[in-house]
Amino acid sequence: MRKLENSELDRKSIEAFRQSEKTPLILVLDDIRSLHNIGSVFRTADAFLIEKIYLCGITATPPNKEIHKTALGATKTVAWEHNKNVLEVIENLKKENVTVLAIEQVQSAVFLQDFIVEKDKKYALVFGNEVFGVAQEAVALCDGCIEIPQLGTKHSLNISVSAGIVVWDLFKKMNWNL
Repeated sequence: MRKLENSELDRKSIEAFRQSEKTPLILVLDDIRSLHNIGSVFRTADAFLIEKIYLCGITATPPNKEIHKTALGATKTVAWEHNKNVLEVIENLKKENVTVLAIEQVQSAVFLQDFIVEKDKKYALVFGNEVFGVAQEAVALCDGCIEIPQLGTKHSLNISVSAGIVVWDLFKKMNWNL
């Protein structure tokens, strides 16, 4: 077994990325404090050809040196927009027939492994603040909630880890019907 060189990875150019068909997923980051978390989510979004990221509330925006440290250029490929009000973003997405799901621990949440992706549907995933999670007002506006099952004592994951887990799972279900 040999580790591949970067030149062997068939990476897309920025222009090729922009012209590629996107995965019908939109990420909504609300009040994310950590610039490294924001950058990590951009990098995950690039890896899975995510359509767009909405940066809401106090979530910082590119260009930013600290975001760039973990994004490694993904802020140049992934479409993003800032909106101060996450509720407005959720309402607008729903008007565009996007199914909006909070990633949160709530009553009646669907465990990630049980969530069934509907073909030809676009989804938006709302991720909340590192301490408080997705605001209750935002949860109430969403079409549903997905929970990542956790068995340890913390029942809490870093937002960039949560985004990676959920995006990979939905991407896999969208592309390989698993």
